Amino acid sequence: MCCLLRRSVVASAVVVFAVCAVQADVAQWRSLFDGKTLDGWHVRGGVAKYHVEDGAIVGTTVEGSPNTFLCTENDYGDFVLEFEAKCDAELNSGVQIRSHATAEGHVYGYQVEIASGVSGGIWDEARRRRWIYKVEPDSESGKAYKENEWNKFRVACVADHIRTWINGVACTDAVDAMDMTGFIGLQVHSVGGNPKLQVCWRNIRIQEIGRHVWRPMFDGKTLEGWHALPGGKWEVLDGVVTGTSQQSERRHGLLVSDDIYDDFTVRLKFKAVKGNSGLYFRSDEVAGGVGVHGFQAEIAAAEDIGGLYETGGRAWVIQPTADDVKKWFKAGEWN
Repeated sequence: MCCLLRRSVVASAVVVFAVCAVQADVAQWRSLFDGKTLDGWHVRGGVAKYHVEDGAIVGTTVEGSPNTFLCTENDYGDFVLEFEAKCDAELNSGVQIRSHATAEGHVYGYQVEIASGVSGGIWDEARRRRWIYKVEPDSESGKAYKENEWNKFRVACVADHIRTWINGVACTDAVDAMDMTGFIGLQVHSVGGNPKLQVCWRNIRIQEIGRHVWRPMFDGKTLEGWHALPGGKWEVLDGVVTGTSQQSERRHGLLVSDDIYDDFTVRLKFKAVKGNSGLYFRSDEVAGGVGVHGFQAEIAAAEDIGGLYETGGRAWVIQPTADDVKKWFKAGEWN
């Protein structure tokens, strides 16, 4: 993986996933609920009631209670989670995955939605408070959930990839890298009045397949772990990797990682001041002024930013439109 920053000033704080060696096909299923007790779980956030009845965990609303969660005592990283759920039609519920709690016990993080028409979508509970992936009610996914019946959910989290299915129908296919580990929680939503609505879960099991973790690629002080190719100037200024190049310089200025990477997710912040830049990955050093051949995530002061370009190959793989760029790029700011 190479980082290309040419004829520009670009700042970055970069981290990358280490690849997990455990494979899903050798992991064993393990029950999270013994069918009789709530051992291994504890309540956070509110005072809704949970009890075991006929081999199922039953959650019951309580008047005036905020959202309540029955949470696993353990955290989980990469996994496949399966469970069955049945929810009163008037109640909105969900299952938290890779979630966390504040010191006061308020739960936040990814939620697999359980509600008519949007079940299987991913909501960011009590944090960004928006859909990470929304299921449309009129779609096949939106119709997969059956009210007043037991529904089988399957959730797969591997690195930053989150997928869900309901009754065998694919619902969510999302990429979001904010959380890589966390607990699992069963939600009883807050309600007005005192209707004593209920949501039930049973046959809760998990297949753990390891963990992915963030590893810094930049120590904030030096360029250790990187080497420069001719054509630009590289330095660390106030904790920022800064690259500059003269307008007359015909060579691309590149700062290249010493290590080689296989499968990964990389994230960084950047500020493009002038010129054309980018983040190269899965690239090879080559002779000549271009320096490397391979994929480039485009970074520029204005046009084409966020596009995918293959130097020494197909050129533009995906070129964004001006309207696309307006949606995700803030000129002159950190992105």
